[in-house]
Amino acid sequence: MSSIAMAPSETQGRLMAGLSGIGAAFSDTADVAGRNLLTLLRTPQALVFATIQPVIFVLLFRYAFGGAIRVPGTDYVNFLMPGIFAQTVAFGAIGTAVGLSADVRTGILVRFRTLPMARIAVLGGRTLADLARNLLVVVVMTGVGFAAGFRTPNGAAGLLGALGLVVFFGYAVSWGFAALGLRVSDPEAAQAAAVPVVFLLVFTSAAFVPATAMPGWLQAFGTHQPVNALVSAERALVLGGPASHDVLSCLAWSAGMLLVFAILAARTYGRMGR
Repeated sequence: MSSIAMAPSETQGRLMAGLSGIGAAFSDTADVAGRNLLTLLRTPQALVFATIQPVIFVLLFRYAFGGAIRVPGTDYVNFLMPGIFAQTVAFGAIGTAVGLSADVRTGILVRFRTLPMARIAVLGGRTLADLARNLLVVVVMTGVGFAAGFRTPNGAAGLLGALGLVVFFGYAVSWGFAALGLRVSDPEAAQAAAVPVVFLLVFTSAAFVPATAMPGWLQAFGTHQPVNALVSAERALVLGGPASHDVLSCLAWSAGMLLVFAILAARTYGRMGR
């Protein structure tokens, strides 16, 4: 009788312990994210340069190249900005690899592993801080786009939906670069490894020119990769037209990358120091 009577109490205790552990993991993640955001605030040059690059691309393609690029049915700047948003978060995610690589070099990750904190907090905090940085840069780029003549024929709801996809995509990609940063203990090497991947995906997509302007062999790759899925979904939401297929395709890519990259990064971090 006594063992039966204690069973519900034991179950409740385990449940409370589990909830307490989850709460502690969230708290640890927030602490690490705060630490990374403070580091970013103490090096504002990095944030400024992360913003300047996409601004230059907007001005360059809008005013230098835009007159030579014709997009049927819409102004080129409206075609361009979804590609700029995708490029901004893709290149911004490289900062995750560089930051974690720097942490590996300084040994702070070894210190974190000795502390009584959730293992996921180190990676979750880093990617959460980079998510906040991406949000800020996307907001700035939206303002720059409107100043350059960008308009949203499908209204504010379409724009907000597109930006939501952009931020989710950037968060998923940052987990992939987190795994890279953990494997490379030199920030410059991490950046050198990440930049060609982003360049390949961004500039073979329809981010800046219609896919029909590319050779057939390049279209086959460029139209079946995650950046192109994001850009297509953005344009469908911002410019109007059938959007469900493109949005679902983008969500599938982002969710799949997030799942695979998060598992890969967690395993890589778990094997460190063994």
